Order: sequence, then C-alpha cells, then structure tokens
Amino acid sequence: MPKNSPLSSIEIFDTTLRDGAQTEGISYSVDDKLRIARKLDELGVAFIEGGWPGSNPKDEVFFAQARLETWTHAKLVAFGATRRASLQPADDASVRALVEAGTEVCAIFGKSSVLQVKEILRTTLEENLKMIEETVAYLRTQGKRVIYDAEHFFDGYHLDGAYALQTLQAAVRGGAETIVLCDTNGGSLPWQVEAAVLAVKAKLGPTVAVGIHAHDDTGCGVANSLAAVRAGARHVQGTINGYGERCGNANLCVVIPALELKLNQRALPSGALPRLHEVARFVAEVANFAPNEHMAYVGNSAFAHKAGVHVSAMQRHPDAYQHIDPALVGNAMRVVVSELSGRANVVSKASELGLADLDAATGAKIVELIKAKEYAGFSFEAAEASLALLVRRLSPEYQAPFALVDYRVMVSRHGARSMAEATIKLQVGQQEAHTAAEGTGPVHAFDQALRKALQPHFPAVKNIQLADYKVRILNSNNGTAAVTRVLIDWHDDSKGGNPVGPIRRWSTVGAGANILEATWLALADGFEYAVTQEFASKLENIS
Repeated sequence: MPKNSPLSSIEIFDTTLRDGAQTEGISYSVDDKLRIARKLDELGVAFIEGGWPGSNPKDEVFFAQARLETWTHAKLVAFGATRRASLQPADDASVRALVEAGTEVCAIFGKSSVLQVKEILRTTLEENLKMIEETVAYLRTQGKRVIYDAEHFFDGYHLDGAYALQTLQAAVRGGAETIVLCDTNGGSLPWQVEAAVLAVKAKLGPTVAVGIHAHDDTGCGVANSLAAVRAGARHVQGTINGYGERCGNANLCVVIPALELKLNQRALPSGALPRLHEVARFVAEVANFAPNEHMAYVGNSAFAHKAGVHVSAMQRHPDAYQHIDPALVGNAMRVVVSELSGRANVVSKASELGLADLDAATGAKIVELIKAKEYAGFSFEAAEASLALLVRRLSPEYQAPFALVDYRVMVSRHGARSMAEATIKLQVGQQEAHTAAEGTGPVHAFDQALRKALQPHFPAVKNIQLADYKVRILNSNNGTAAVTRVLIDWHDDSKGGNPVGPIRRWSTVGAGANILEATWLALADGFEYAVTQEFASKLENIS
C-alpha cells in the first residue's frame, strides 16, 4: 500500500469502559469511568461506549452523570442487546434502558451464528432476524443512531455463511448506520478476517459502513483489525491497553498508530497521536494495573536500546534501530546500560542524564565497572540514579555528601510483638552523625536511622519518600547465602517547590549476600542522589 496514498478516515470506537471492564482484576467506579471518558474525549476518539445501562445500577448512574458533561470530540454510546424473543422492543426493559440512557448513539448486539441462535437463544432462525431488524428500527424511531454489533460473526460465517449475511441485512433494513463484525471468541486469523470482510462488503454494497470488533485470544486482535481495514472496514472497536475479557480486546494503543503511521489512515484528530502514551498510562493508573512497559508504540521499553551495536549505530542515524520517531506517539528513545553495553551506551546515557561528556578512556572504564558490578548482582537498567552516581564518582572533583562509618541492626521479639532497632554512624563533612531509630522491621529501622542522621544537615530529606522496595534473590540454589538485589523507587513530595509540578522520581540499586548491606547501598544512593545539589534539576527525568 503506497505510503502517501490518500485514504478516508477510520472511526475509532473505544470500549474500554464496557468490554475493558470485563478484564479480570478491573472494577471501575463511576468516577473512574468518568475520568477515563474525559481522557478519551481529549484524545479524540469518535465513540466512547460507556456501558450497558440495562445490566447494572453503576452504568445507569454513569450515563446520568455523563449527560451533565460537555463532550468535545466523542459521542457517548449506550450498549445493549436485541429484544428478547417473547417481547416487542418497546416492552423489553433492556431496550427501554438504552433509550433512557440519553445518548445519541446506541450499540446493540445480535446473534449471527446458527449455533448461537439455536443453542443459546433457543429460538428460530427467522425470529432472530426479526429481533435484529425490529430492535434497530425501534431505536431509530426513538431518534437514536444505531451501531449493530454482529456477535460471533466470523464463527457464524464459517458455519453458515448465507445465514450470517442475512443477519447483517436485517440490521441494515432496520436502519443501522454501521455493521460491526465481531470476532467474539477471538479465534480468527487475519486472512480469514480479510476474506470475510470482503464478502460482506460485496453483499451489503458500498454505501453500508462496515466495522471490526476483534478479541485477542490468538494474539491477532491488532492484526485482525488491520486486516479488516485493508478489506474496507472503516470503523474499528477496541480498548486502551488491550483490556478485555479473557485475553483482551484489540489494543487501540497499537491499532491507532498502526493505522496512522503504517496505513496512512486518519484515526484521531490532527495532532492528537502524541497524547497516546499519556492516555495509555493514565488508564492503567485508574484501572490500578501496572503499565505494560513492553507494549508496542507506548510502552516505556518500546524504544529502549540495550545492545551496544544498536546504540552506536543510532548515534550515526536515529532510524537505524527504530521503525518510527517515538515522539510521534508521545514516547521517547532510551538507552539502557548493562553488562551488554558498549562505550556508546555509556556516553549516550551520560548525556541523557545531563552529565558531562565522557572521553574514550573514562567511557571504557565505566563499561568495565558496570560489567563487574552486574556480575556481582547489580542491575542498572531500572536504577539510573545509581548509574549517574557511578559515573560521577569517577570524577576527581566529586565529593560525596556523606560516608558510612558503621551500622548495627538488631531484631528482637517481645511476646507477640517484634521490633527492630538500627544504629548508624556517618561522616558528614567534618562532622560525625551517630543516631539510632526503631522500625517495624530491620529495613524500616535502617531507613529511619539514616533519615535521622541526614536531616539536620540536609533538611530536604524530610520530603524524600520510598515509593517501592523490591527484593530479588539471584542465585537461589545457594539458599540463605544467595545474593540479594534490592531496588528502591523514590519520589520527592516537595515537587521542586512547585505544588502543581511533576513529582520527582528516581531509582537506586544495591546487591550483596547480606540483605542489609544490599539495602544500605540502595538507600545510601537514593539519599546521596537526592541531596547532591548539582543533580537536583535532573531528578524529574530519572525513573
């Protein structure tokens, strides 16, 4: 397909709030759904499916509150089903709930498969056709735009293609504006989808808009969506981050940039694509899910480069190992430093961290030091603050703000209560700080004692918080003598003195056979990085 060929726009129908809510482990509140809907509207999707108002009170409340909001780009959509076999649409409470939801657009699903009609609905094939046509027609008389989701279409088309096509024609007769072919079980493959969409387009004619709703049970949700577009679909349904039941839905964070950057289709308003990275992380945060850092396009590792050969080549040309400019989707290129790195990685990373340019000899020395430390259990990929300190400590001009003299940690149990006490002695400039603190455990006590020793000299320590503390056993075959790696994530609640500014974040690492020694190394790096004034302006870039 020629890159510059002018193609029509694709409607993006987001069902994160409905299909995405069926993800195991996700339970949106009404406020969660409203927050996500606002973010999707800002992104510029064409439709936001808010939920099924006839199925639960939460979705009814959502639509009631959503009616009070102003939506700039998107149309809110209420979801439901065709009427039941024994009722007329006006007498079916579920269909009436669609009308009462107050949305301009409704999406309803009906059965396309002979198997589903006979075994699940347990009605006749003719009655199912009436259910589809009459429900769509009724909603049209109520002033609704109707998008028809042909459930189980691809499975039904495989079983009885003629009947599956009849169900679509029934929806068209009723007045549906878009016919969406659903791979409900997620079992189809791209060439099957493309062939079926071509057949549907031929049967329904060029004036009927066709869409695709793909699930990811074969890992082909994105590929199936793109195959449908190649065959003529102009409406794509999916979810942010691919959330959805079982293996999820087609991932719009991959579908949208693929449409715009690979197929030369317009999927979002002009200039909106760079917001995709932000939206993906926002939805993950609201859903209380960790972002998938390896997701195509928007994952933080999507443009992370670890191999020294790759980084060296990219210094010569940015397209050497990247298929797009990361900024197009709001992402950024990152260089990862590890034992696989070459000098190019170190030089690039030092520049990224705002450190001085390194000469060849210093770069080579740092590479060897990193390799030695990673052999001992360290890992600097997710601990860039420790990496920055490692580089800076090689400079003769660098003066550490404090140094450990000694420490002692004791753990005791009194009846049902256990406690820990840490004593620490530091050299801070020309002074010696000697303090002790209690904690719920040895690490907590250690952290409290270190803060107590540093705060009189560095008042900003009071704003520094541990965001996460991770422990990993590296060679478990050594039992309790195994090497332990400690990774600590930090943030600074002061926000650089700006109450609405970004929270500063950084990460540090320590490793050793003694978990407390590994913890000390990670804790000390965290505080040293934070209180060293020349790094303060760089904190917001470290994560």
